[in-house]
Amino acid sequence: MKLEIKIIGSQAALILPEELLARLGLGGGDSVLVTEGARSFTVAPFDPNHDEVMAIAHKAMTEYRETFEALAK
Repeated sequence: MKLEIKIIGSQAALILPEELLARLGLGGGDSVLVTEGARSFTVAPFDPNHDEVMAIAHKAMTEYRETFEALAK
């Protein structure tokens, strides 16, 4: 889907069509999580537990690093 960036005052906005918002289960006032990639980004509904879940995952990956490396072979 091709969208155009609109300039509103001193900020830029990406206007999402109602159909897309409905498919994503989003509406006005909802928060989203934006993840940056190489010249791209992903927008997903914001999960308030995201930071906690990522901290748990980081701890597990650090603690079991050797195990994960062995499994990756």
